[in-house]
Amino acid sequence: MSFRGVISSIERFSYTQGMNKESLAPRLDVKNFAQSAREISGHDLLSNYERLLVETHGVGADRYLNWSAQGELKLGDAGVDQIWLHVQADVTLPLTCQRCLGPVDCLVSVNRSFRFVASEDDAEQQDDDCEEDVLALHPEFKLSELIEDEVLMELPLVPRHDECPREVVMAAEDANFEAASAEKRNPFAVLAQLQDTKPK
Repeated sequence: MSFRGVISSIERFSYTQGMNKESLAPRLDVKNFAQSAREISGHDLLSNYERLLVETHGVGADRYLNWSAQGELKLGDAGVDQIWLHVQADVTLPLTCQRCLGPVDCLVSVNRSFRFVASEDDAEQQDDDCEEDVLALHPEFKLSELIEDEVLMELPLVPRHDECPREVVMAAEDANFEAASAEKRNPFAVLAQLQDTKPK
């Protein structure tokens, strides 16, 4: 195996090896990461993702979010290398079923690719003119924030069971409303009563 082959095999590793399991996905120098064709993966406690915990109402903080990231250089149409980052993630989130209002586990998966350019201005301009997602390079790009953003975008609009484990009550009963309705007099009945009391 060549020296380059040894380096490549070393760079493809699980981020959680030798790391605290509660660690977040690392910050990346995306340009260097892509030039090295690196690939990393890991799993983070959901408690590290505050915006996701808002969606679960704090439930499931001890669950894990699995992720992987791979850098790549692609030759663009102009013959210039393009910097790409491929991201995958999956997590099972305990959400609220909108049919029965009970808890429902929803598997959320992400599989996205991003092209990186030199500045925010370039990213904004090119993002409007092309189909792929374009982001700006940063020396310490927050991979964990990107992962969380993408998971949030993939959340189901209406979480619900395929079959709810308990009976769904389609209409709420209000005892006070029922009592008030019973006491409410029928206007036609009142009219009939008035007619009966008229002198003949």
